[in-house]
Amino acid sequence: MRTTRALAVAVTAGAVVGLAAPTASAWADPSNIVAMPSVIPRGGQLTVTVDGSACAAHGSKVTSNAFPDTPLKSMNGGTASANPRVYQHANPGAHSITVHCGTSRHKTLTKPDAFTVIHGGVRGGLGGSNSSGATATDMAIGGALVTVALVGGGVFWMRRRSENAGRGV
Repeated sequence: MRTTRALAVAVTAGAVVGLAAPTASAWADPSNIVAMPSVIPRGGQLTVTVDGSACAAHGSKVTSNAFPDTPLKSMNGGTASANPRVYQHANPGAHSITVHCGTSRHKTLTKPDAFTVIHGGVRGGLGGSNSSGATATDMAIGGALVTVALVGGGVFWMRRRSENAGRGV
């Protein structure tokens, strides 16, 4: 009799947990915020992605002091995204993003230093170079290398010539 009662309690508890699990996972709290690109100039457009199905609800939004409040749009797989545009007057430096998910069960998550605003654009492909062409230092180094190569080649040629002359060739 005890075994039957224990088995009934275990089955009931399993059913309650089993039925509650899908409900809990269907309304997952925000768990991760990703901002791409992580470095952006003023006026650039970010893509903010948030994990958590609660953020797919109507009324969810992302906020920051570097861009206006922007609504989140539901994506598949329990994620949501937004595409805010950074203010032209945003202060350069690191900025946080706060996510406000849902209206009835209001959940928030903040990611400090989620992205960095820079002054001006990104100089892609130039490797950070600010000048074009060779500088005076580059020319001096190049000239010294050419001189050393010429002197070394001349010494080698003169030694070969004197070795061949001594053989009578």
